[in-house]
Amino acid sequence: MNAKLQRWVDECIRLTQPDNVHWCDGSEEEYEKMLPEMLQKGILTELNQKEYPGCYLHRTHPNDVARVENLTFICTSKKEDAGPTNNWMSPADAKAKVGEMFKGSMKGRTMYVIPYIMGPAGSPLSKIGVEISDSLYVVANMRIMTRMGQIALDQLGEDGDFVPGLHSTGELDPNRRFILHFPEESLIWSYGSGYGGNVLLGKKCFSLRIASFMARKEGWMAEHMLILELEDPSGKLTWMAAAFPSACGKTNLAMLVSPLENEGYKVRTIGDDIAWLRIGEDGRLWAINPEAGFFGVLPGTSMETNSSALVTAKSNSIYTNVAVSDNGMPWWEGMGVEPPPILTDWLGNRPWNGEKPAAHPNSRFTAPARQCPCISPRWEDPMGVPISAIIFGGRRAKLTPLVYQSNSWNHGVFIGATMASETTSAAMGKSGVLRRDPMAMLPFCGYNMGQYFDHWIKMGVKASNPPAIFHVNWFRQDKNGKFIWPGFGENIRPIIWMLDRINGKAKGRETPIGTVPTPDSLHMEGLNVSNETLEQLLSINVEDWKAETDSIEKHFQTFGDDLPSELSEELIALKKRLG
Repeated sequence: MNAKLQRWVDECIRLTQPDNVHWCDGSEEEYEKMLPEMLQKGILTELNQKEYPGCYLHRTHPNDVARVENLTFICTSKKEDAGPTNNWMSPADAKAKVGEMFKGSMKGRTMYVIPYIMGPAGSPLSKIGVEISDSLYVVANMRIMTRMGQIALDQLGEDGDFVPGLHSTGELDPNRRFILHFPEESLIWSYGSGYGGNVLLGKKCFSLRIASFMARKEGWMAEHMLILELEDPSGKLTWMAAAFPSACGKTNLAMLVSPLENEGYKVRTIGDDIAWLRIGEDGRLWAINPEAGFFGVLPGTSMETNSSALVTAKSNSIYTNVAVSDNGMPWWEGMGVEPPPILTDWLGNRPWNGEKPAAHPNSRFTAPARQCPCISPRWEDPMGVPISAIIFGGRRAKLTPLVYQSNSWNHGVFIGATMASETTSAAMGKSGVLRRDPMAMLPFCGYNMGQYFDHWIKMGVKASNPPAIFHVNWFRQDKNGKFIWPGFGENIRPIIWMLDRINGKAKGRETPIGTVPTPDSLHMEGLNVSNETLEQLLSINVEDWKAETDSIEKHFQTFGDDLPSELSEELIALKKRLG
């Protein structure tokens, strides 16, 4: 037994005072014993076992349906170390305030000790976490999302280090809900929530907020990125990582079904959400997916938009806050099939009256990655995969072209630091509002983002063979507000251009913002896109970009003196190129 772990568990027992303590071993036998209790208590509801074997429905409290960014804090000794984009609380104040809430919070409950590995078992790039929780829902999901149980204790050993995380469901009172990160001591506290993003502490809490702080200190990178594998007609494999803000097609790209498979272009999945990257002996960035499962959004997911996700979640999965038919079939808006005649909505109302969404807009599935039909054989390679390209993306109606390449690593960091999306009405209440989300990390960086940008700059210096950096925009619109790029599987075509650029084969046109494909350098055969539309997809409007530089300047002012001078210089250079 690891003495440090035992001491910490004992401290948590004294603080929370559970009736029972259960150390999770992660076995099938353990799960089979827990399942009847979850069904009996209504934590899970059985779905149609013929169509969805091993699948269950979970409903959260109506006030507890998403991550709570306003109640998520970075607790560092100095406020400036958390930076201007994070909520900050001093460690002493956080522990005093929320420690009181934890006192006796597990009376009448069982405390579950959940050891888990982030990353492939046995990998030198993996790290150990231990979550303590009073939620069986957390146990069931951590079993899917991580390598959980005895396998983690074995890797931890007697003197290994781990990231401790304490969670209690509490009273589910939004006024007594806090997600706290103490990066200086690699500690996570979560109180008052039962929703996955707030309570599966290996997810955003450890693998991004705590890990990003660790990564800067230890010389690696923890990023909110998918990892995809591209096979070309010769059989050569290339790996790419990509960061997208929400509602920009991240999961769809991670599990892209290539319409050009018959030509030899195949896409496989390494990871759909998070990448840990380290510099290899060859000077390249090597990436692992630290997770073992997918925690995906369901509304809008259909056989047309993401068939791989639906196939993955067809068995051994947990559905959260979807609607369900009388015969146990899950349903959500955008599923691509008509709703059954009688539905019970995500709140448990039967029959659903159609006035409000049947499934919550943030309804989710948790599914084992190993079940994904397009999972790569190398997804659990202990050394990871070498990354040849990093892709940033956003949702812009007019400004950015379909795809372009940065001029250099620092210029690529500038592109990532300024990436933005125009909000959709469904997502934000009103459309067209520009929201900047640097590297898609704004809610997930565990320290000052100005220092985070600086870490990116320094990694480019340390890596003798860094990836090429690109930007994509699948969402360009015509004057009538109609999307002019077909998207989804056809996104393979800009990806092929990136591959050809990496290999020195594709032509490009130099523009003030970077290198854009020439129309004849994109693989467009078999696609019904006119030459005029293609020109529009690749066009750059200098006046619009001049206005964008003013917006970027205001964005950079947020970071004050912590903004690296290299990014200020990139902005000056962009203005000069724009004339």
